Amino acid sequence: MKQSIQSVVIWAVGITLVIILFLVMAFLSIILYPFDRKRKIVHAQCFWWTDAVTALNPYWDVKVGGLENIDHQKAYVVVSNHQSLADIVLMYKTRMQFKWIAKDSLFKIPVLGWNMLLARHIRLRRGNFSSIKKVYKESGEWLRERVSVVFFPEGTRSDNDGMGEFQNGAFKLAIKEKVPILPVLIEGTKNAIPKGSWRFTTKTSCMIKVLPPIETSGLLSCDFIRLRELTKAQLS
Repeated sequence: MKQSIQSVVIWAVGITLVIILFLVMAFLSIILYPFDRKRKIVHAQCFWWTDAVTALNPYWDVKVGGLENIDHQKAYVVVSNHQSLADIVLMYKTRMQFKWIAKDSLFKIPVLGWNMLLARHIRLRRGNFSSIKKVYKESGEWLRERVSVVFFPEGTRSDNDGMGEFQNGAFKLAIKEKVPILPVLIEGTKNAIPKGSWRFTTKTSCMIKVLPPIETSGLLSCDFIRLRELTKAQLS
């Protein structure tokens, strides 16, 4: 009974925080529109949101490391492994300015999807070649504006403890735009959000660790496979 009550409270608080975040982001989007075209101030509202979400969930023990590896004056192609939707919550712990590449269905979720639209994250329609081309065009534009872009190169959440095959797009883009790869390791989030149930039953230790960046300035377009494998090795 205690776990059921706690779970109801956790979900209620989480939904409330997402709604509050939307209201704040919508208000700032309107009043700061001429001055915040990159939505940096709007994006930064997710920093207090992630702190609130993680602090108010008694089943999550979150650790953050490697923040010294981030130069906030630079843009990165951020490459991370992917275990669950909780990865999105943890990524904001880096306090970086970034745009997600997210599947189209997430933008259709009420409130949460609206927040993503307000922050101008990048929408991907899987299996649609023109959408893929548009994603890389938008990603390149953001990188040239010194805004990082986050990729989950496995393409979907891992079904086991290992990582899936990495897709090539992030690494080709980093070489083309001559920006570093920033590997971000996420652990423990696979069980952070209950699967097949709404109840939180076990405590989960989660970690997000920013690894040293991998420079790409001396690489040629044909070096993307070497860059991909180097990045994957660091995240393994």
